[in-house]
Amino acid sequence: MFVQGLKTSFRRLILFSLFSLLLIPSSFARNDSIYGGTQIKLDIASPIIMPAANKWQIQHYELAANVRLANRFYPTLELGYSGGNTSRGDSIAYNGHGGFMRIGCDIHPLKKHPESPHALLIGVRLGTSVQGYSHHLTPANSSTEASTLTSDPRGVRADCWGEIVAGCQVEICKVEGRNSKTTGKDGGALYMGWMGRLKCLFTRQSDMALINEIHPIYIPGFGDRDNIGWGVNYYIGWRF
Repeated sequence: MFVQGLKTSFRRLILFSLFSLLLIPSSFARNDSIYGGTQIKLDIASPIIMPAANKWQIQHYELAANVRLANRFYPTLELGYSGGNTSRGDSIAYNGHGGFMRIGCDIHPLKKHPESPHALLIGVRLGTSVQGYSHHLTPANSSTEASTLTSDPRGVRADCWGEIVAGCQVEICKVEGRNSKTTGKDGGALYMGWMGRLKCLFTRQSDMALINEIHPIYIPGFGDRDNIGWGVNYYIGWRF
């Protein structure tokens, strides 16, 4: 019951965030000076960089959406699926996978030419993830089958963290709309850009807790279980 309730709450939070983000364009649709379009972006770097930068197998897929308001503010929602597994000989094996979400806002700090489609972005994120995981431990001098141990008998762990982010985005090309000459609106544009992240884990564990219990060594959307982490995303996206 607990596991099902946790998963249900996580899904509801994602749906509520998506619904709130979708309401923003309709709220400002009549005011072109405020609403500047909605972007959908795909992270194309993490599926390549994260497996190469870690000693164990990593899967990471991420999608982001933001809305441009007043040529300066970018409310942002990021969703993804991530996990990893590793083994050390025949004695230790770990496996954990789950979904994650980040919500926050970026700001374009340059006051000169704020109407430009290119932007330097600085912002914050609040991230959360839910994952299922397991450890398989076998004593080195034991010939018995591996036993599965987890710190939570339900095999589910939720984590929360904060981020400071900085990056940029560049408009690569623009598509002319059918009535662009009369309405002044284009048919969308292709964007590319990167985002660097400094992460701080809120759901930390004391040294004694880490000794007495087995916790996930990897957090979806955050990375290795350290108090401080970092990350880089490279996005390709489309503005509607």
